[in-house]
Amino acid sequence: MKHYLIDTHTHLYLPEFDKDRRDVVFGAHKAGIKKMLLPNIDSTTVDDMLELSKKYPHHIFPMIGLHPTSVEDDYLDELSKMKEWLKNEKFVAIGEIGMDLYWDKTFVEEQKIVFEQQIDWAIEFNLPIVIHSRDAFDEIFEIMDRKWTPQLKGVFHSFTGTKEQAEKIVTDYQFLLGINGIVTFKNAQFANYLPQIDLKHIVLETDSPYLAPEPKRGQRNESSFMFYTARKVAELYGIDMQTISEMTSQNANALFNLPTNESDL
Repeated sequence: MKHYLIDTHTHLYLPEFDKDRRDVVFGAHKAGIKKMLLPNIDSTTVDDMLELSKKYPHHIFPMIGLHPTSVEDDYLDELSKMKEWLKNEKFVAIGEIGMDLYWDKTFVEEQKIVFEQQIDWAIEFNLPIVIHSRDAFDEIFEIMDRKWTPQLKGVFHSFTGTKEQAEKIVTDYQFLLGINGIVTFKNAQFANYLPQIDLKHIVLETDSPYLAPEPKRGQRNESSFMFYTARKVAELYGIDMQTISEMTSQNANALFNLPTNESDL
């Protein structure tokens, strides 16, 4: 039986795919990845992202947002550009947004301002948010506790936190957890408790070209590799691939308000 999946987070527009992007798209489709969602990074990536999504409008869907590692002195100008795109194009989410204190803490206060502004946009435009949360759960939770309303929906992308953090996310915010190739790594501690989180709170992703799953670790990641992640999640939950496929796809379709009809490339 054919299993269909949705890659809820791939940077397919990046230069790593310039030589074979069409092959990657068709390879993913052939492998059963029926939809791919593109999180934005900053103003330099929007054109390439939109060009790709318009080339495959039934299969590839863009988001708009300013990534926390792109928050610098010019953040107000970047936000202004994001807002213009948001008003003039169709997007499935505000993302990828959030905070990252792993690489650089120079602009931590600016990251908070940018994150809050983009949450406001999500509420204004009735779009979900996709949160990047590297080494910044406490700061993000502090903002979310203040800004959250029942209308605000979203996903904590590339989730690798603690059980307590996972439970807060799915209970207090009713957000989803984005699970990618990290779950296949031997040192992935969160894999031990993940089955205690109801599958209705889970979506799958790649974060390609990064974080390729075992046995592809170290290679350029791509959407077709997501089946290794799905199989690992199925194994952890003790259920079959069909159930993983149906549940995670249903979760993604509902969160991002995606079309449910199937069509060939």
